[in-house]
This record gives sequence, structure tokens and C-alpha cells, in this order.
Amino acid sequence: MKLSVEEVSNVAVLARLALCEEEKQRLTGHLNEIIEHFSRLQDLDTADVEPTDRVLPVVNVYREDGARPGLPREAVLAGAPEASDCAFIVPRVVDTADGK
Repeated sequence: MKLSVEEVSNVAVLARLALCEEEKQRLTGHLNEIIEHFSRLQDLDTADVEPTDRVLPVVNVYREDGARPGLPREAVLAGAPEASDCAFIVPRVVDTADGK
């Protein structure tokens, strides 16, 4: 199946591409080469090839998920610039309607 310049021009219109005549000629040649490559794939005997979506097997690389003890609250708050009781004190980043 060979594409014509008119077919490439119609596809360019559908894709909203403004192509000059030289670009249409060049793209027609490139697209015809691509179609030729795909047509060669049709000649391959793939009857004994199992369909797959990956070339290599997929294995889970994640570690086993498990609960672990966390840091003590005092140790975490000790590294904060400002802390009060059991929380970090941070500067306000959003103004309220009353400006406070």
C-alpha cells in the first residue's frame, strides 16, 4: 500500500498541520518507507511465538512491607528550629481574611 501526496495532505489537514508542497512530498516518501518496513514484518512466521507485552520477565523489586518502629517524638522535635509541646512551630504562609 503506497500513500499518495493527496492522502498525506488530507492527514495533515486532520492533524491541523500546515505543510508546504515540499514537506508533503518529503513526508510522503518517509511514510511510504515506514509502511514498507511494517509490510516486511507481515512476512515473518510468528506462529510459534507466544504473545507478550515485555521482552524481559517482570519481577517485583520492592522489599517486603512491614511495620518498623519510628523515631521517638522527643528526638524528632529536638531537631526542629521551633517546637511547642508535641508539634512543630512554622511561620504562617497563608493570610486570613482579617490579615492576621
